[in-house]
Formats: sequence, C-alpha cells, structure tokens
Amino acid sequence: MMNIAQYLDSTYLKTPAQSGMSDEETLKKDIELTQEAIDHGIFAVMIRPDYVSEIKKYINDRNSNVVVGTVIGFHEGTYSVDEKIAEATRAIDDGADELDFVINYDTYLKGNIDLVKDEFVKCTQLCLQHHKTAKWIIEIAALTDAQIADLTKKISDWAEENFSDSDLSKIFVKSSTGFYETTGEKPNGATFEGIKIMIDNAGRLPVKAAGGVRTPDDAEKMIRMGVKRIGTSSALALIKDQSASEGY
Repeated sequence: MMNIAQYLDSTYLKTPAQSGMSDEETLKKDIELTQEAIDHGIFAVMIRPDYVSEIKKYINDRNSNVVVGTVIGFHEGTYSVDEKIAEATRAIDDGADELDFVINYDTYLKGNIDLVKDEFVKCTQLCLQHHKTAKWIIEIAALTDAQIADLTKKISDWAEENFSDSDLSKIFVKSSTGFYETTGEKPNGATFEGIKIMIDNAGRLPVKAAGGVRTPDDAEKMIRMGVKRIGTSSALALIKDQSASEGY
C-alpha cells in the first residue's frame, strides 16, 4: 500500500461555537490530532488560527517536524485584503508554517478580477517573505467546471508573473473549505472531476484536494492523478486502511 501519511493534512477546523465545545476542549482536540500526526508520520495538522501558538509549542517541545497549517479568511473568503493580511501576519507570528487562504471567489464570480489578483499577490508575497507555504482555496462546489478551470489558470498565471520559479512549489491551489453549503446532494469537497480540472490548469503549481476523500483507495487515486496534498479530518482512518465514517 502507498504511504499516504506524507501527503495528509490532518484537519480540524470547527470553531467552539460550531462544535458546541469550549476553547479548552477544542485545544484538547487539536492536541490529540497533533499527537496522532507525530505518532503516525502525518505531514501536517490544519487548525484554526487561535490555536496555532499552543500547537506549535506542543510540536517543538516534542522535537517533531510535523507542519502546522492554519486557515485565513475562513470559510467565506469575503474578508478584505487588509483583514487577510492581518490574520495571516498573526498566524505567521504564532508559528504557522502553511497558510490556507480562502480566495474571494464571490468577488471573482462578480467579475472583479483585479481585487482577487491583488489579494493573491499581496498575501502570497507575505507568506514567501517569511518562508511559508501559501495555499489558495477556490471552493470548487461554488463554481462551474469552466470557472474552476479559469480561476485555477488565473492563479497559476499570477504566480508565474509575480514570483520566482523556485517559489512556485510553495504556492498551492486547493479545492475546498468543507464548509460550503450545497444543494441537491452535490458534494462540497474534492471530486475526481474537479481535481482533474484543477491539475490540468494549475501549470507548475501543486494541487491540494480537500474534503470528500473518504477511503484509502480514493486518496491513492488522487495522489496518482497528481495531487500533492490531501486535507482530511479522517487522516488516521485513511492510513489505517479504513474508510472515513463522517466529516471533512
């Protein structure tokens, strides 16, 4: 079996209000997730910004190289550029290694491409200046196939126009937040069809599939397609060759 642990971002992104847990209980959940990652060689943990500092300390205290990721402008993506910069700056100061930004897909859909480009360039520049990885969530469930292709291609073009070749491996295009509400039982996470469109249009940028990867076979298929990372709330189940029972 393929070693998929090295591709996984083990994810917990519910706020205390969404989960009905306290801040302390949420931190405990994040610590459990982190210890699983340490124990099983999972590449990264993906958590809310409020918990980055304590999780980074937990990892450092154990001399682990598990990567800490967090989300910016989550989950709607409609934060202003300044708000995203401020949130990202705090996350970097707190020790985040990777920042997953929700691109302002609503503004993209309204045709204000200049604003979307501006936030991409400024936020990506901030990450690269601090030697961090930037991932851009395009929320494929909100887009048509043509829009998935177009927005992915735009991000790829903007990256090549504004950053060096050596930086491109640190700029991802990511499929989903897992929080978008769909209708008619449409999936709200990564699909094989959506990921293929992204890969076909991402150029030299790596692609992250997030949400909807429920079985080890699905994960392996995504990786064989060319996905470089997979975001999942069921990382431990996947590496133990089990199917995800629920969640992201």
